[in-house]
Amino acid sequence: MDYTKLEEAYNETFGGLTMYYRDCELNPDFISKYKKNQILLERGFTDVSSLAEGLGTNLRYAIASNKAVNMAQINPDVAKYRFHLISASAYYKVLDVYTVGDKTQILLLHFDQKFMSIFSTAISNIEENVIAKGRKSLETKLQIPPNNFLYENEWLQRTQFPIGMSDTGKFFPLSAPKVVQKDTNPTTNTTTQTASTVKSEEPKKSFWKKLFEK
Repeated sequence: MDYTKLEEAYNETFGGLTMYYRDCELNPDFISKYKKNQILLERGFTDVSSLAEGLGTNLRYAIASNKAVNMAQINPDVAKYRFHLISASAYYKVLDVYTVGDKTQILLLHFDQKFMSIFSTAISNIEENVIAKGRKSLETKLQIPPNNFLYENEWLQRTQFPIGMSDTGKFFPLSAPKVVQKDTNPTTNTTTQTASTVKSEEPKKSFWKKLFEK
Protein backbone atom coordinates (compact mmCIF):
# COMPACT_ATOMS: atom_id res chain seq x y z
CA MET A 1 0.00 0.00 0.00
CA ASP A 2 1.17 3.53 -0.81
CA TYR A 3 1.27 5.04 2.68
CA THR A 4 1.95 8.52 1.30
CA LYS A 5 -1.31 8.33 -0.65
CA LEU A 6 -3.07 6.90 2.41
CA GLU A 7 -1.87 9.79 4.58
CA GLU A 8 -2.99 12.27 1.94
CA ALA A 9 -6.44 10.66 1.75
CA TYR A 10 -6.93 10.68 5.50
CA ASN A 11 -5.67 14.23 5.98
CA GLU A 12 -7.87 15.59 3.21
CA THR A 13 -10.96 13.57 4.18
CA PHE A 14 -10.94 13.67 7.97
CA GLY A 15 -9.49 17.13 8.55
CA GLY A 16 -12.27 19.43 9.77
CA LEU A 17 -14.85 16.67 9.46
CA THR A 18 -18.39 17.76 10.38
CA MET A 19 -21.56 15.71 10.72
CA TYR A 20 -24.63 16.61 8.67
CA TYR A 21 -28.06 15.03 8.61
CA ARG A 22 -30.87 14.20 6.25
CA ASP A 23 -34.10 12.50 7.43
CA CYS A 24 -36.57 10.83 5.10
CA GLU A 25 -39.27 8.19 4.98
CA LEU A 26 -37.74 5.54 2.74
CA ASN A 27 -39.01 2.23 1.42
CA PRO A 28 -37.66 -0.44 3.81
CA ASP A 29 -36.59 -2.53 0.81
CA PHE A 30 -34.37 0.35 -0.29
CA ILE A 31 -32.91 0.70 3.21
CA SER A 32 -32.03 -2.99 3.26
CA LYS A 33 -29.85 -2.58 0.17
CA TYR A 34 -27.26 -0.43 1.96
CA LYS A 35 -24.32 -2.46 3.27
CA LYS A 36 -21.36 -1.57 5.48
CA ASN A 37 -18.21 -0.56 3.52
CA GLN A 38 -20.22 -0.09 0.32
CA ILE A 39 -19.12 2.78 -1.98
CA LEU A 40 -21.88 5.02 -3.34
CA LEU A 41 -22.06 7.65 -6.04
CA GLU A 42 -24.72 10.34 -5.60
CA ARG A 43 -25.24 12.00 -8.96
CA GLY A 44 -27.33 14.88 -7.69
CA PHE A 45 -26.80 17.58 -5.09
CA THR A 46 -27.03 16.33 -1.50
CA ASP A 47 -29.16 18.65 0.66
CA VAL A 48 -28.28 18.26 4.33
CA SER A 49 -28.67 20.07 7.65
CA SER A 50 -26.21 20.67 10.44
CA LEU A 51 -29.16 20.28 12.83
CA ALA A 52 -30.16 16.93 14.24
CA GLU A 53 -32.64 16.27 16.99
CA GLY A 54 -35.33 13.61 17.23
CA LEU A 55 -36.08 11.33 14.28
CA GLY A 56 -39.67 11.51 13.03
CA THR A 57 -39.15 9.32 9.94
CA ASN A 58 -37.84 5.79 9.52
CA LEU A 59 -34.40 6.79 8.21
CA ARG A 60 -31.62 9.24 8.96
CA TYR A 61 -28.59 9.71 6.76
CA ALA A 62 -25.73 10.96 8.94
CA ILE A 63 -23.06 12.31 6.60
CA ALA A 64 -19.50 13.07 7.69
CA SER A 65 -18.04 15.70 5.34
CA ASN A 66 -15.69 18.67 5.31
CA LYS A 67 -16.90 20.01 1.97
CA ALA A 68 -20.51 21.03 2.58
CA VAL A 69 -21.38 24.61 1.59
CA ASN A 70 -23.42 26.74 4.01
CA MET A 71 -26.35 27.88 1.87
CA ALA A 72 -27.53 30.49 4.41
CA GLN A 73 -24.63 32.63 3.23
CA ILE A 74 -26.30 32.76 -0.17
CA ASN A 75 -29.97 32.76 0.80
CA PRO A 76 -30.72 33.84 4.40
CA ASP A 77 -34.25 32.41 4.08
CA VAL A 78 -32.88 28.88 4.51
CA ALA A 79 -30.90 29.62 7.68
CA LYS A 80 -33.62 28.06 9.84
CA TYR A 81 -32.87 24.70 8.24
CA ARG A 82 -29.10 25.07 8.78
CA PHE A 83 -29.07 24.10 5.12
CA HIS A 84 -25.76 22.90 3.69
CA LEU A 85 -25.10 21.52 0.22
CA ILE A 86 -22.72 18.81 -0.94
CA SER A 87 -21.94 19.25 -4.61
CA ALA A 88 -22.72 16.76 -7.35
CA SER A 89 -21.27 14.29 -8.02
CA ALA A 90 -20.37 12.99 -4.56
CA TYR A 91 -18.78 9.75 -3.42
CA TYR A 92 -19.64 8.18 -0.08
CA LYS A 93 -18.54 5.17 1.90
CA VAL A 94 -21.19 3.45 4.01
CA LEU A 95 -19.51 3.30 7.41
CA ASP A 96 -22.47 1.89 9.32
CA VAL A 97 -26.10 0.83 9.09
CA TYR A 98 -27.56 1.03 12.60
CA THR A 99 -31.14 0.24 13.55
CA VAL A 100 -32.84 1.02 16.85
CA GLY A 101 -36.42 -0.21 16.96
CA ASP A 102 -38.06 0.98 13.74
CA LYS A 103 -35.48 3.74 13.13
CA THR A 104 -32.35 3.30 11.01
CA GLN A 105 -29.30 5.51 10.64
CA ILE A 106 -27.04 5.13 7.61
CA LEU A 107 -23.67 6.72 8.35
CA LEU A 108 -21.82 7.96 5.26
CA LEU A 109 -18.29 9.28 4.81
CA HIS A 110 -17.90 11.82 2.00
CA PHE A 111 -14.61 11.52 0.14
CA ASP A 112 -13.01 12.71 -3.09
CA GLN A 113 -13.18 10.39 -6.09
CA LYS A 114 -9.37 10.34 -6.36
CA PHE A 115 -9.28 8.37 -3.09
CA MET A 116 -11.64 5.66 -4.31
CA SER A 117 -8.97 2.93 -4.15
CA ILE A 118 -8.14 3.88 -0.55
CA PHE A 119 -11.64 3.95 0.90
CA SER A 120 -12.86 0.93 -1.02
CA THR A 121 -10.15 -1.28 0.50
CA ALA A 122 -8.87 0.26 3.75
CA ILE A 123 -10.61 0.34 7.14
CA SER A 124 -9.13 2.55 9.85
CA ASN A 125 -9.54 3.21 13.55
CA ILE A 126 -10.64 6.71 12.59
CA GLU A 127 -13.65 5.25 10.80
CA GLU A 128 -14.46 3.09 13.81
CA ASN A 129 -14.39 6.17 16.05
CA VAL A 130 -16.79 7.99 13.71
CA ILE A 131 -19.10 4.96 13.83
CA ALA A 132 -19.09 4.88 17.63
CA LYS A 133 -19.89 8.59 17.84
CA GLY A 134 -22.60 8.24 15.21
CA ARG A 135 -24.35 5.44 17.07
CA LYS A 136 -24.20 7.29 20.37
CA SER A 137 -25.58 10.41 18.70
CA LEU A 138 -28.58 8.51 17.33
CA GLU A 139 -29.33 6.82 20.65
CA THR A 140 -29.26 10.19 22.42
CA LYS A 141 -31.34 12.05 19.84
CA LEU A 142 -34.04 9.39 19.72
CA GLN A 143 -34.94 10.51 23.24
CA ILE A 144 -35.90 14.04 22.14
CA PRO A 145 -38.59 15.44 19.79
CA PRO A 146 -37.79 16.16 16.13
CA ASN A 147 -36.82 19.69 15.12
CA ASN A 148 -39.92 21.46 13.81
CA PHE A 149 -38.11 23.27 10.98
CA LEU A 150 -36.69 20.04 9.57
CA TYR A 151 -40.17 18.57 9.34
CA GLU A 152 -41.71 21.43 7.43
CA ASN A 153 -43.05 20.30 4.07
CA GLU A 154 -40.55 22.37 2.08
CA TRP A 155 -37.55 20.74 3.75
CA LEU A 156 -39.05 17.24 3.63
CA GLN A 157 -39.55 17.68 -0.12
CA ARG A 158 -35.86 18.44 -0.48
CA THR A 159 -34.74 15.41 1.50
CA GLN A 160 -37.24 12.72 0.46
CA PHE A 161 -34.92 11.08 -2.06
CA PRO A 162 -32.49 8.21 -1.35
CA ILE A 163 -28.76 8.86 -1.54
CA GLY A 164 -26.70 6.92 -4.07
CA MET A 165 -29.66 5.36 -5.81
CA SER A 166 -32.49 6.31 -8.15
CA ASP A 167 -36.06 6.85 -7.02
CA THR A 168 -36.72 3.24 -8.01
CA GLY A 169 -34.03 1.87 -5.71
CA LYS A 170 -31.24 1.17 -8.21
CA PHE A 171 -27.73 2.16 -7.16
CA PHE A 172 -25.95 4.50 -9.55
CA PRO A 173 -22.92 2.87 -11.22
CA LEU A 174 -19.59 4.18 -9.96
CA SER A 175 -18.39 5.19 -13.43
CA ALA A 176 -17.93 8.92 -13.91
CA PRO A 177 -21.25 10.60 -14.84
CA LYS A 178 -21.54 12.98 -17.78
CA VAL A 179 -21.74 16.64 -16.82
CA VAL A 180 -24.51 18.57 -18.54
CA GLN A 181 -25.24 22.28 -18.84
CA LYS A 182 -25.13 24.30 -15.64
CA ASP A 183 -28.06 26.29 -14.33
CA THR A 184 -27.80 29.72 -15.96
CA ASN A 185 -30.18 31.47 -13.56
CA PRO A 186 -28.17 34.55 -12.48
CA THR A 187 -29.32 34.16 -8.88
CA THR A 188 -27.59 30.78 -8.66
CA ASN A 189 -24.26 31.68 -10.23
CA THR A 190 -22.45 31.71 -6.87
CA THR A 191 -23.36 28.12 -6.15
CA THR A 192 -23.29 26.59 -9.60
CA GLN A 193 -19.58 27.33 -9.68
CA THR A 194 -19.21 24.68 -6.98
CA ALA A 195 -21.43 22.00 -8.50
CA SER A 196 -22.68 20.95 -11.91
CA THR A 197 -26.07 19.48 -12.72
CA VAL A 198 -25.65 15.86 -13.82
CA LYS A 199 -27.83 13.51 -15.78
CA SER A 200 -28.55 9.92 -14.79
CA GLU A 201 -30.49 7.15 -16.45
CA GLU A 202 -33.22 7.56 -13.87
CA PRO A 203 -32.98 11.25 -12.85
CA LYS A 204 -34.28 12.49 -9.53
CA LYS A 205 -36.63 15.42 -9.19
CA SER A 206 -34.86 18.61 -8.16
CA PHE A 207 -35.88 21.41 -5.81
CA TRP A 208 -32.66 23.32 -6.51
CA LYS A 209 -34.23 26.19 -8.43
CA LYS A 210 -37.07 26.57 -5.92
CA LEU A 211 -34.59 27.60 -3.25
CA PHE A 212 -33.70 30.77 -5.14
CA GLU A 213 -37.16 31.79 -6.31
CA LYS A 214 -37.87 33.72 -3.10
